[in-house]
Amino acid sequence: MKRWLAFTPLLVLIALAALFAGYALKRDPHVQPHALVGKLAPPLALPELASGRDAPVRNAADGPILVNFFASWCAPCEVEHPQLMALKAQGVKIVGVAYKDAPANTQAFLTRLGDPFAERLVDRDGRAGFEYGVTGVPETYLVGSDGMIIAKHTGPLTPDAAEDLLKQAK
Repeated sequence: MKRWLAFTPLLVLIALAALFAGYALKRDPHVQPHALVGKLAPPLALPELASGRDAPVRNAADGPILVNFFASWCAPCEVEHPQLMALKAQGVKIVGVAYKDAPANTQAFLTRLGDPFAERLVDRDGRAGFEYGVTGVPETYLVGSDGMIIAKHTGPLTPDAAEDLLKQAK
């Protein structure tokens, strides 16, 4: 009987491995929570990067916009940055929200890589990210002229992902 007790931790480990493997095999890693899609964007105001004055995250009169949560400390944000610059060149309005980042670091990041944003807002404590349901940066929301969140993209925007996102604005 004592011999079987010695194998108990191993049996528990095998059972947990089987449980986690079963979950991982059934879970689609591309499915992201889109709780706010189809709902009004949270009516938040955040400090502007340059002036510190509060400004709305989204202005419904501006038509469809992209709201991009990013950070200077985020490697995938640096990967997506050329795509944001390309979107700006195409005339797409992008509101950048610096998520849990120091304003000086955000400014240095934008100075180094270029500034694709029509507006630069600071979400120092992550409050806006929480309201939007941000699970990690970068995340991009397509907000319609009526203030409704049309779509959400989690992760770095690629040319294909950006095209798919913008198609939904039509």
